[in-house]
Amino acid sequence: MATANPLWGAPRIYGELLTLGVQVSERTVSRLLEPHTYVMIVLSHVRRRIVHFNITEHPTAEWTAQQVIDAFPDDTAPRWLHRDRDSAYGETFRRRVASMGIAEVVSAPASPWQNPYAERVIGSIRRECLDHVIVLNQAHLRRVLTIYSRYYHRSRTHLGLEKDAPDPRPISATSTWPIIVIPEVGGLHHRYERQAA
Repeated sequence: MATANPLWGAPRIYGELLTLGVQVSERTVSRLLEPHTYVMIVLSHVRRRIVHFNITEHPTAEWTAQQVIDAFPDDTAPRWLHRDRDSAYGETFRRRVASMGIAEVVSAPASPWQNPYAERVIGSIRRECLDHVIVLNQAHLRRVLTIYSRYYHRSRTHLGLEKDAPDPRPISATSTWPIIVIPEVGGLHHRYERQAA
């Protein structure tokens, strides 16, 4: 059932099994489903920049602590870090963040609106990229996210940035040169520029 319906989660499969007269707990169904890859994204709120991302199937506090080190090398750590209450942010993670001089702001339980920038970028990645790609493995997912990240920084406009991208885009001088189309993210998106003289 899970193979034939990859978008179904444990609750949907559990409900379907109940209608078939199969008595099993939803927890058992969730344990039997293949684990999904966990993606961690570190986002700067200032210009909505994706500072760092990484992928694992088994996130631990040690792994997430290493991601913070990788995201902020050479004393570039911010003053504070906003995160949710995921169990991957365990004691090792909290100690590492404190040792870097970063104060933590933790969202209230079940309150994704308290970190809207992170929620927005995760939703954008899903809607604008991953919903249209069949991911083959972790290496492929990393490659797809790297390509999307380049597009996100250079070309994707944001209302909160006055319709600019995280990496500010220069305004082309008015000219008679034709506008050219540059495909991005495997043709899912496009960037437009004036052809150079």
